[in-house]
Amino acid sequence: MKKYLASLFVILGMTGSYAQENDTPEYSGESFSLEGALAMLKKASTIEEFEELINNEKNEINNLDLNNDGNTDYVTVEDVTDNNQHVLVLSALVGENDKQDVATIVIEKTGKEEARLQIFGDEDLYEENTIAEPFDLTEKLTGKEKGPSIPELTAVRVIVNVWFWPSVRFIYAPGYRVWVSPVRWKVYPRWWRPWRPIRHNIFVTRCHIHKTYIHRTPTRSVVVHKSYAPRRHRSATIVKSRKGTTVIHKGRAGKVRAVHTRRR
Repeated sequence: MKKYLASLFVILGMTGSYAQENDTPEYSGESFSLEGALAMLKKASTIEEFEELINNEKNEINNLDLNNDGNTDYVTVEDVTDNNQHVLVLSALVGENDKQDVATIVIEKTGKEEARLQIFGDEDLYEENTIAEPFDLTEKLTGKEKGPSIPELTAVRVIVNVWFWPSVRFIYAPGYRVWVSPVRWKVYPRWWRPWRPIRHNIFVTRCHIHKTYIHRTPTRSVVVHKSYAPRRHRSATIVKSRKGTTVIHKGRAGKVRAVHTRRR
């Protein structure tokens, strides 16, 4: 009987370990909801409020722990502007003087009262070309105009004009002061307390609600302006995923190169 119980505990332990390993996201960035970030941007009135919303545990946006210290990473927001384009850079604080860009939200004014946006997952953390954008549904007649067949109404997704989002109107208002987060490593807002990341499958289930009117798309409708490139943050830490390990090397001259080691 004792041998049976011992064997059972070993099997349960192995099953639990496998389940935890299998619960690891394929890409590290999947612990941050791109769709949720856009949902919070739509809700916010200012960029400062937006930063607070994505770091609020109750909103189910952030489950990142890139430096593996057992606590969630604070995500800062910085606005990089160029003419009619704003790039909101979302970066995780992973150490003293060390940040890793998580995503960029590119907002482009295309008319007097028209603007469009997309969010791009950073290539170090997400699968290549990971893009999300808000959408709406409209009805379109399909079928033959002539003949016995009756035209049918089909729901079609259309790109949303985000000009009337309060946060978008805020950054294009006269007198807007470009937002750069004042938060630094271990100098956090009084309202913020880190929490232990939850299991990935639970996180994905909870943040699924943000995908109601925001979806992933393979198509770029806006292009990140070149002014962002020299300001991009890449961490000196190791970022792990089930597909492999990305080791970020910083040389003395400040040059950065990534080495991808795939797991067998």
